[in-house]
Amino acid sequence: MIDVDFQIRWAVPVHLRIAGGSRKCINGPDAALLALQGEWPSKDSAEFSLAVARCRKALMEHGSAELARQSFVNAAVQAKVLS
Repeated sequence: MIDVDFQIRWAVPVHLRIAGGSRKCINGPDAALLALQGEWPSKDSAEFSLAVARCRKALMEHGSAELARQSFVNAAVQAKVLS
């Protein structure tokens, strides 16, 4: 059995503008994974891959949520979706 914690929340949410200009407030690694795997504009960068891996680790292996957040922010900057 895999123990996944979907209740992890970041101290400071990340605000994005993606999918035709719609705004999203991402408040934890679970929401970040949904955004990355859904309507993310560029899925072939190193920043994207690292963000996915660190968000998964935060959820499934109780890795650092703040490290996942920083990787997500880096991916958002690279994809030009940070609002």
